[in-house]
Amino acid sequence: MTQYKAKFPENFYWGGATAANQIEGAFDKGGKGLSAADFVEYIPKDQRTKDNTMEIMSEQIRKSLSSESSARYPKREGIDFYHRYKEDIALFAEMGFTAFRFSINWSRIFPKGYDETPNEAGLQFYDNVLNELAKYNIEPIVTLAHYETPYGLTEKYNGWVSREVIDHFVRYAETVFIRYKDKVKYWISFNEINMITISPFTGGGILSDKEEDPMQAKYQGLHHQFVASALATKKLHEIIPHGKMGCMLARMSHYPYTPNPEDVLKAQKDNQDNLFFTDVHARGKYPKYMERFFIENDINIVKETGDDKILKQYPVDYITISYYMSMLSSISPEGEVTEGNLMNSLKNPYLEASDWGWQIDPVGIRVVLNDMYDRYELPIFIVENGLGAYDRVEEDGSIHDNYRIDYLRKHIEQIKEAAGDGVELMGYLAWGPIDLVSMSTSEMSKRYGFIYVDKDDEGNGTLERSRKDSFYWYKQVIESNGEKL
Repeated sequence: MTQYKAKFPENFYWGGATAANQIEGAFDKGGKGLSAADFVEYIPKDQRTKDNTMEIMSEQIRKSLSSESSARYPKREGIDFYHRYKEDIALFAEMGFTAFRFSINWSRIFPKGYDETPNEAGLQFYDNVLNELAKYNIEPIVTLAHYETPYGLTEKYNGWVSREVIDHFVRYAETVFIRYKDKVKYWISFNEINMITISPFTGGGILSDKEEDPMQAKYQGLHHQFVASALATKKLHEIIPHGKMGCMLARMSHYPYTPNPEDVLKAQKDNQDNLFFTDVHARGKYPKYMERFFIENDINIVKETGDDKILKQYPVDYITISYYMSMLSSISPEGEVTEGNLMNSLKNPYLEASDWGWQIDPVGIRVVLNDMYDRYELPIFIVENGLGAYDRVEEDGSIHDNYRIDYLRKHIEQIKEAAGDGVELMGYLAWGPIDLVSMSTSEMSKRYGFIYVDKDDEGNGTLERSRKDSFYWYKQVIESNGEKL
């Protein structure tokens, strides 16, 4: 039997991924307006009841806008990438990045979301970032909406629940396409679009307590995002003919807990619920299996004439995913429960878990990539994967994060095998190449980076950057195109 040696394609992109709300800071500088992420309060771990509760209601908004509030909102601070982007990009270049994913904060361009004219200071900031990336030949991968719905759209329309927001998003997209048409080829419409059904405020600026039927509201908002994504894709192809639009899914793959056929069926349904989002984006229509779900949950998606045609005519060009863990499905969930990315799951006895309870499943990413490529036959870009962990700074300033190297090595090995299986892969972007504010918990101690940032959960620190052991390891991985792991 011939031994097959898998390898990455020669044009494979290597780099890292971030979000504006987790790195930029300067929430009140350069004309920026408030966005959904600016209302996420930091709650110390010993005071949290659930590690992954992110939903925000009207009372929390009122509290955050009060001059008497003493709460901290770490995403307003980030890690000051706004002022330190040159230093950070130089470090990415030192590692050898060929691609870097970041988001344009919508409320930097249109502070309220519905403004008549864009904010030039915001546009210039991203011009500066893109120019810096070009200096090092780093390909930008730009996300249009990464949990940064302008708060003005929540005030005026209760976010994406209103169809009016579609036009505002498309105008924003058109503005940045025109501005950066010579600088950006690869775009992503909505980060982890499935978030709107888990945390409607985070994913769509929707205050659920203002809606009579919150379930109806979030799926209506999702429909508006689907239409907006398709229309933005249409604009992209008109303005940047060589431009490519991707969708983005938080891939939460489910295995059956037991061989019980009922568990197998439950896992199949849970996987359908997750892949529904990419089904619409890539196939250009709502899948038939969702009809039953909508009926059983009394959901009636209100569509305007032409919506289905728009979805069909303008599907995405490629698919992007985040992958952190796999999950288990059971009709009798009586086992031990572990925390996870956005959702909890039964504990898998064959897997280890991170410091935050996320189950580590490298083989799972190969399963996911094969399944999704079989389903869509579109190029796939892994734009988030990484390990959130506690890091210890030694007396000499070094950080020996072998646990992070081990996690990434095992995942990259499986991604390489997926390439050998025939999956068309575009690249791998590690989440949080530099320590940033955690999306789910707003902590700094949940560190992902190859680059350490001197800042703690309470906001103290110098913000000084330093290289971890994983920095040098990832540099070697990139230089060898994934051969030296």
